[in-house]
Order: sequence, then C-alpha cells, then structure tokens
Amino acid sequence: MTASIRKIIVQVDEVHIEMGRPVNPPTRRALAMAVIANPYAGRYQENLDELVAIGEELGALLGKKCVDALGISPGQAQSYGKAAIVGEAGELEHAAAILHPKLGAPLRLAVEKGAALVPSSKKRGGLSTAIDVPLGHKDAAFVRSHFDAMEARVADAPRANEIVVAVVVTDSGRPLPRVGGLQIHEIRGEDGLR
Repeated sequence: MTASIRKIIVQVDEVHIEMGRPVNPPTRRALAMAVIANPYAGRYQENLDELVAIGEELGALLGKKCVDALGISPGQAQSYGKAAIVGEAGELEHAAAILHPKLGAPLRLAVEKGAALVPSSKKRGGLSTAIDVPLGHKDAAFVRSHFDAMEARVADAPRANEIVVAVVVTDSGRPLPRVGGLQIHEIRGEDGLR
C-alpha cells in the first residue's frame, strides 16, 4: 500500500537564546508531517494492514525529511518521536496502526541505530488540531536532557477522512539542560535504556 499524501510539511525549530543566555550551538528540532487519506474512514475494519504498511512507508520518508532538514548525517541525530491525529471519521486505532507495528524500524534506519523506544502520542481531532510529539534520546531512554516535545499542527488538516502523521528528529537535547540523569558521553546504547 502506498500512502495517498495530500501534503507534506517540514519545519525546523532552532533555539539561540534561552532565559537571556546564549545556546551555543543552538538546539534544533525538525518536524516532518504528512497529511494522508484514511483508507478506513467512516467504517469499521477488523484488519488494519493498509495503515500498518503506510506507517512503514512514512517512517522512512518523514525520518529522512527531518534528517535532511537538519542538514546532518543520520548518526548525528540524537532524539526522536512520532504522533498522529485522526480526523473525525476515523478512530484512534487507525493512528495506532500507523505508529506502532512498523513505523519505528525505518525511522531508526533514518537516524542510524535507535535502540530506545520511539515516544508517541495520538488523538482524534479536526482542522488545525495540535498534538505534542514527545521526544526521547534515540539510544538511551534515561537521558533526561532529551525529554522534550514539539507541537505539530496543520492549518487545514486533518479533514474528516484524513490522518496527520508527524515525526520529529533532533540534533540536540533541550536548551541549557541541568536536571541530571545519564549524560550523552555515558550512553552505551545496548538496551535502549542506558
């Protein structure tokens, strides 16, 4: 199954100053969103394999778009997250079918490795509904400096029969982190936790 994509949006958030202090180098988060047709809109379907396949396709596409937007190599990516907003003719399980079974593996390839779980969120909503895409370090969940989120919103989506799928990739953690926890130089990246 190939996703029927109405539009793709890519944006980069770059923080240079936080609380009057310079952030050097700036922290950067890239968001890539695809607005797709929901093949199951308006009807119950027991088997959601079409959306599972679409999730796999979008994991690769949106992950690459984020890495490209940051202008980094895949190995320089530090954290990631995923989210979906289902239009009113769909159900939350449609978002789960996109996000969970197969989106993660191609996203991990796009960011090189990715031993940690990909944080996720989902909701149902109408035009211009916002969702926070949760973030965590791609290789070690205990890296507190990378617990973050980025808001995703498309002004004209999702329509009732659409789904907005969002992926965020960063090349850094939060600006000026100082709440302790596992540090980047301490990551082993073996179990997805440390």
